[in-house]
Amino acid sequence: MPQITVDYSNTISLDRAGFARDLHTATVEIAAAKPEACKTQFRPSPYTAFGYEDPEEQGHAIVHVTLGLLAGRTDETKAKLTETVLELLRKHIVDDGTVLHASAEVRDLDPSYRKFQR
Repeated sequence: MPQITVDYSNTISLDRAGFARDLHTATVEIAAAKPEACKTQFRPSPYTAFGYEDPEEQGHAIVHVTLGLLAGRTDETKAKLTETVLELLRKHIVDDGTVLHASAEVRDLDPSYRKFQR
């Protein structure tokens, strides 16, 4: 915990290392996570469809960040964290004129959540 996934169109130029570093820092500061617990997985998508646009035109790109946290954070904390994620995306994605659809959500991990490390 936290479990963070970043799904994004692979047509965008995203500074993954810088984004992850800043996101982990923000998650520690805002949601009281432990730095060593922050884990982010980036999942680029080679195919993104938007509305009725021909996907080959690549006029639109999508990025969605999901943060899974153990239950107990207030709605205000979750909202502050998602707003910060959107600010960080603005900072770490190159504006190349593509219409970017960026979103973020914080969800509570299910009580069944378990993990192991070796």
